[in-house]
Order: sequence, then structure tokens, then C-alpha cells
Amino acid sequence: MLPAGYMAKRVSDSPEWITAEQVVDIYSVSACLSKNFADYISYWKHNGHWLFDTPEVIQELARQNAIDLDGTSLFYYEVYEHEFDEDAEAWRDFEPQSFPTRVIAPSQKALAGYDVVSFNVGTSAECSPLSCGNLAEEAKANSHCLLASLEQARLLLERGTFADTEPGPFRVFAVYSVAWS
Repeated sequence: MLPAGYMAKRVSDSPEWITAEQVVDIYSVSACLSKNFADYISYWKHNGHWLFDTPEVIQELARQNAIDLDGTSLFYYEVYEHEFDEDAEAWRDFEPQSFPTRVIAPSQKALAGYDVVSFNVGTSAECSPLSCGNLAEEAKANSHCLLASLEQARLLLERGTFADTEPGPFRVFAVYSVAWS
């Protein structure tokens, strides 16, 4: 797993249409349900994974642009070094976009689980079929709508569980909860 960066999100409770009863809230990398703290891309402070190298970059961007971070949760992400091409049914290497990427890992982090995210355009995270595609029940997602392990994510991808849910390729992220400093 490679350091990918940080994001501040407004965590959504599980919507009624997600049929997996164990899902309480949505910690997905995508912003479809749990929204990012802002429409941040136009500020061009993100790294090559379209995340942030440190929480301080998020805080500074918020201060400079009067963006309220109250009520946001901070997440740190690591990404599996290969993405899954569902058409070729194979893993392939990928590189972050050509923005500087100097992620500083947190000294303390709590693993919440693993998310599978579509990257059809190849830039920022698009959709998480666990939540967006309501695969949480079939995939046996946890209370945060995430998978228990990298191995589980890889196996589900290789078995075709995510086929025809969202246009891929798919990347696997470890999702960590981090305290604001």
C-alpha cells in the first residue's frame, strides 16, 4: 500500500436504500454520499492522487477560502499499487497524476476498512460500488460500508463482484480515521 493522502469529509449516515443492515455510516473514498469538505479541485492544492499531503494543507485552504471544517471527519488513505481492469480481468500498474505528491503519514491512525473505487477518468475517486452500487450486503461490508481486508477486496474484484457496477478500472484504498490536530 502506498501513501495517498488526506481528505476531510462530512460523513453521511447510511441511506435507507442500502440494504445491508450492518452499515451505519459511509466512509467511502468517493464523495457521492459522504461529501468532501469543499469543491477543492479548483484550488489546485491536491496531490497526484487528488487528495492532500497533510491535514495542514486542508486547514490552510479552508482558512484562506472561508470554508467551515466544523462537523468534518479527517481520513488518511493508502492505495494499493495496482488497479483492476475489469475488461481485461487483470491487475495493472498505475501512477499518480503529475502533481507533486509528498504525503506525510499520520503518527496515529485507526483502520476503518478498505474501499473499492472506480477511476474511469483516472484522476479523482469517482464511485464506490459498495455504497453507490449497493454491494455492501453481497460483499459483507462493515458498519462503515468498507471491506475487512485488502485480500477480500482483491478476491471480490477478481471474482467479478464489481463487474458492471461502475466503469472501471478500480483501485483499492485503506481508509483510516485520523484525529484533527
